Amino acid sequence: MMRRVFTITAAALAFGGIAHAQTTPASSYPTKPVRLVIPFPPGGGTDILGRLIANELSKNNKWTVVADNKPGAGGTIGIGEIVKAQPTGYDLVMGQKDNLVIGPWLYRNLTWNPTKDLTAVAHVAYTPVIIATSANSRFKTLADVVAAAKAHPGTITYGSPGNGTSIHLAGDLFEKAAGIKLSHVPYKGSNPAMMDALAGNVDLLVSSVPSAMGQIQSGKLRPLAVTSAKRSSSLPDVPTIDESGYKGFDVSTWYGVMAPAGTPANVVATLNTEINKLLASPEVKAAIHTQGAEPLAMSPAEFSKMLNAEYTQWKSIVEASGVKIE
Repeated sequence: MMRRVFTITAAALAFGGIAHAQTTPASSYPTKPVRLVIPFPPGGGTDILGRLIANELSKNNKWTVVADNKPGAGGTIGIGEIVKAQPTGYDLVMGQKDNLVIGPWLYRNLTWNPTKDLTAVAHVAYTPVIIATSANSRFKTLADVVAAAKAHPGTITYGSPGNGTSIHLAGDLFEKAAGIKLSHVPYKGSNPAMMDALAGNVDLLVSSVPSAMGQIQSGKLRPLAVTSAKRSSSLPDVPTIDESGYKGFDVSTWYGVMAPAGTPANVVATLNTEINKLLASPEVKAAIHTQGAEPLAMSPAEFSKMLNAEYTQWKSIVEASGVKIE
């Protein structure tokens, strides 16, 4: 049952924001720099993949695409800025599951709806969440964590990029699946959570794979399990939570480029075509794999369908978690 809820699906369905858009001659776009807002601090998975796309679009097409970090409130501040921007194709955002389909159910005061106020441009990649610990930690396996948590409920801490992120909720779902009680420590982004995990200030790190990959490769961070149904191709030796005894556990996160609703359809098509070309190139594929993510191209309609489906699915999951943020 859990796998059916969390597995990414994609099917063709036109996105309303595109259907009502005006048109702009494709040959005239872009005529000035394009801003790609990254709604998280530097160093996390969204930042890494967003900057990769911005840099490659600039290099391959001789465009000027500028990455602009606008962190805060689980990524919803940066998203909100793009919702208010003019729908010309010159203001985009690197959104992801947390701020597009989970955040709207968490933050009581949000004034925008991702399915109505944004246009799906291009899906970029997806990745499992990883549970890891410092290389110096006493925990060698996920079973060690479960045993310690059952012996001393609430004493094992884990850091996440923030309250209500898909990563935090993956930790919450793991607690429920394993029948244990951990203590969640929210941070303002992946990097500060990782720094405290490396320092031993929290026992565990729950993170996207791209955010943690560098420290895993350096040997400073020990991966214990990934949350996807299948092992990560970037970390083939790391077991899944399903393999660790909690059958059906499957939680992934994803990243994609969004624009304000009403962005001209042919501009969206141009951006989608160029980003999908990047995702098909061996160099970009390798760069994304190096970060522990899997590239996945979609049409705007396919990406929109996935966004709408997950937006509906996560409403009940957030409600069951009991997490609410003012």
